[in-house]
Amino acid sequence: MHFFKSSSYVRALSSFALVIGLSACEREVYTTWTCNSPTETKIPMVLRKAQMEFKEDKFNYCGSLGNHSYFDHQCMAATQQSSATFAPSSGLLLINGAEFQCKAL
Repeated sequence: MHFFKSSSYVRALSSFALVIGLSACEREVYTTWTCNSPTETKIPMVLRKAQMEFKEDKFNYCGSLGNHSYFDHQCMAATQQSSATFAPSSGLLLINGAEFQCKAL
């Protein structure tokens, strides 16, 4: 009888440790978009943590004003002067004067 009490105690303790261990793992949250321009199609764009990945380039998140989020390699004091502007509600992405229309996947 003592064996069953010990065995169920170990199972309960193991289950508890597993649940705690799994809940401590942080899932990476990201959003994938596909973007098009008049000359290019199906360009992947990923928003991951505080970065935007676009055409094998990474831009840092600099801030948001209204519906627009701003990204740049190095953020400036004037956020609106960032090299990339993204409006998630419309999918409009402007990078260095080039315009892209993006859709979330």
